[in-house]
Amino acid sequence: MFLDFFVQKGHREVHSSSLLPANDPTLLFTNAGMNQFKDVFLGAEKRDYTRATSSQKCVRAGGKHNDLENVGFTNRHHTFFEMLGNFSFGDYFKQEAIAYAWELVTSPQWYAMAKDKLYVTIFRGEAGVPRDSEAYNLWLKAGVEPERIFELGMKENFWQMGDTGPCGPCSEIHYDMGVESSDKKLPECAAGECKFPCECGRYVEIWNLVFMQFDRNSEGVLNPLPKPSIDTGAGLERVAAVLQGVVSNYDTDLFVPLIERAAKLTGKQSKETEAQEEKAHHAGSLRVIADHSRAATFLISDGILPANEGRGYVLRKIIRRAIRHGRLLGQTQPFLYKMVDAVVKEMAGAYPELRDSAARVARIIEGEETRFANTVAIGLARLQALLDAAPEGILPGKEMRPGSPRPWKSRSRAPRPVGRVARRRPPRRYSRHCRTRSLKATARSSRPTARCSPSSTTARVCANWQPESRARSSSTTRRFTPSPAARLAIRAGSIRATTPWWWPRSKACTRLCRACARTKSPRATRSLWATGWSR
Repeated sequence: MFLDFFVQKGHREVHSSSLLPANDPTLLFTNAGMNQFKDVFLGAEKRDYTRATSSQKCVRAGGKHNDLENVGFTNRHHTFFEMLGNFSFGDYFKQEAIAYAWELVTSPQWYAMAKDKLYVTIFRGEAGVPRDSEAYNLWLKAGVEPERIFELGMKENFWQMGDTGPCGPCSEIHYDMGVESSDKKLPECAAGECKFPCECGRYVEIWNLVFMQFDRNSEGVLNPLPKPSIDTGAGLERVAAVLQGVVSNYDTDLFVPLIERAAKLTGKQSKETEAQEEKAHHAGSLRVIADHSRAATFLISDGILPANEGRGYVLRKIIRRAIRHGRLLGQTQPFLYKMVDAVVKEMAGAYPELRDSAARVARIIEGEETRFANTVAIGLARLQALLDAAPEGILPGKEMRPGSPRPWKSRSRAPRPVGRVARRRPPRRYSRHCRTRSLKATARSSRPTARCSPSSTTARVCANWQPESRARSSSTTRRFTPSPAARLAIRAGSIRATTPWWWPRSKACTRLCRACARTKSPRATRSLWATGWSR
């Protein structure tokens, strides 16, 4: 409905970009609808349209915007969500943007939200930036009552891309979700008497309109932009909660099928489990599993894999947090990978590329679950060993400190020799993983040297270099000539024509093993293996 409205207003519908930001090292993940239009706003890219609308998939689970630890405790925090937005690149400005937003939200033909539940905020002026009087007058002209327009400071109602660059005031539309959505920590909130802008959870921001009209230079001076632009963002999950008349985003049709699937996989009843967790003030485990299964499915589908650093580390945290909440519900077997089919079923209509990657995503998640289960089993065994050795079942603090003695790793070692220098082992003439002829036999033979056994799982095959067929008087003068396959690669420029300095010239083995590569230059190793010709 959102996209249809703005297409009628002359906007180009643009498909969501990947969660892996393109050509933007400042972002961990795509976290807003304007990310794919950043170069357009900065003037570095030109497109054949000046109005656009999109539904952008976003992840906020790391970096500046991190909602990971809030998922499960609140009604509206997610790691993965969809951001609806309309954009103007020097085309229209505040007047049209405000008129479009109010029409879409309140018109009976569209969202038809009650006007007495809506509140609007504007920038009140701060830090030398003037009050946004123009936006105030335009909201009045659109039909908003003066008592429902509130003025907030720079923290809430001023947007900037960075310390320098485009920036400007913004206006937000909030919806009164009712006293049921309040945390009721204060007496007035519990009684339903709190007023906007109370932060008890009752008043929810559903749309943010950013007016890019200034350019901040390195000295902090704001200069008017020659072509002011519009960047808006509305959370699909929050809008759906308002239109469907539910308090929580997790009660919408975006999450109910996933929560029911998670309950079936863990052997729980969804409503009973959620009621028990809410009573105990615990995070909703079924909610966590539903949310994190969406995030993991989309991240892996977009090419991000679990790892120990960067984006992959955040993905691994998301997967393992979902697994942990499954264990809290009593599920100790791999189950999260079975959530992929449910996510694809619900989301493939808007993102058909999910169907092509569903099997791969499920396989990766299942492997991650298996590895995590092994890690947990080892950790529990070590903890039990410490508890068994501890007096009265109490662990001293020093046992848990990094670098403390570990009883499960204690081994008896032979004493070091005293009074004499230990004899050093002579360097190997060839890798122990290689099965080769002796150098003496190689010198007598004009045939190519026998190479690594293909059955050896530790050998990294490198058959594109072969020794000269002429006899050699000494192994130190050994030279190598490229094979026909290597000559073609040299002509194409994908490999070097000269032999690397670390090539085993004095060895009978003419193939490069993993054991050899570990002691050599990683950079040189990558240069040979990157093209795949030596595999």
